[in-house]
Amino acid sequence: MSFFDLKARRAAAATAAKDAVPSTSAKDTTRTVPWVEKYRPKSLSDVTAQDHTITVLKRTLQSSNLPHMLFYGPPGTGKTSTVLALAKELYGPDLMKSRVLELNASDERGISIVRDKIKNFARTSVSNATTSQSSAYPCPPYKIIILDEADSMTQDAQSALRRTMETYSKITRFCLICNYVTRIIDPLASRCSKFRFKPLDAGSAEERLREICEKEGVRCEDGVIEELIKVAEGDLRRAITYLQSAAKLHNPNGITIEGDQQEDEGDRMDVDDAGQGSEVVTVRSIQEIAGVVPDDVVEQLLKACEPKKGRSVYTEVAKIVEDMVADGWNAGQILVQLYNILVYDDVVTADQKNEIVLLFSEVDKRLADGSDEHLQILDLALRISAVLAK
Repeated sequence: MSFFDLKARRAAAATAAKDAVPSTSAKDTTRTVPWVEKYRPKSLSDVTAQDHTITVLKRTLQSSNLPHMLFYGPPGTGKTSTVLALAKELYGPDLMKSRVLELNASDERGISIVRDKIKNFARTSVSNATTSQSSAYPCPPYKIIILDEADSMTQDAQSALRRTMETYSKITRFCLICNYVTRIIDPLASRCSKFRFKPLDAGSAEERLREICEKEGVRCEDGVIEELIKVAEGDLRRAITYLQSAAKLHNPNGITIEGDQQEDEGDRMDVDDAGQGSEVVTVRSIQEIAGVVPDDVVEQLLKACEPKKGRSVYTEVAKIVEDMVADGWNAGQILVQLYNILVYDDVVTADQKNEIVLLFSEVDKRLADGSDEHLQILDLALRISAVLAK
């Protein structure tokens, strides 16, 4: 090979690089996938804790005549997963790309998107499915447009969507997904069948999390699953993300037992016990990942708020709040934990609780508007102290 033959030299370099890179197996690829995506429900039967919604959707699936739909509820309860599973059962993997348009309205929410992208897709008629496709899946003669985060769409964009939904309803069905149904304009909401997704109950979330732990070979101490459910507050996506972070923290090498590796379980456990992988996920690690303020820190602040005879509580409270802010604790999380302790405290009277709850709502609004966290927590603590002194 001549030194001046650039094409030959480039081809030889590319071949050498290809040989040097180890081939990644399917198993390695699945390891790099976030668990939220890996364990996303593949069918309607896999969706948990939304029994009423799934029952209704399964019946409409049998008739293959879907209405326009509006899914609403807290984040992480399975809204997007449900509509994607529904689309897969309707069209199968081959027709999904051509018959389903998924848009995240938080990115594409202007009126121009409705007039151009959505309208152009909605007006396109669908071709007939092949015999093999129609025999395996219903393949109805309409497309589905999924608008995720539809409550982020502007008023003008939502108004422009009304006419499109009516005009092309024979060949296109819409599914709007939102967290706050009150932000969807009434004319749009009235055109859709509403499905409410409730926060996951503790039993369903625990069952799902234990199943993931078993498949991924994650070992947890007692109370970890309960703590995950508590900090996630009904959001299964957040709980799974925290679990994966904790598993990676205690098992940095990513050694898991899954699928056809089960027969080597004994060998793998021996290897784990010898190194870092032997660590068990602890409740404390979950709290640290979730940003939960330690109980002793919150109790210390509450103790400082207790009225002192003959002297002010300001100096002690100010010092503790300053330390909390310096340690980087989130003001919103401090608010939640203080609220949970005071509302369920039997020593605090009902009248005092009424006043304290009003204080929490006021400070929460200020924090949402971007006020200084240090000043707001200090103000809240001192006003709670004043209420307790009555």
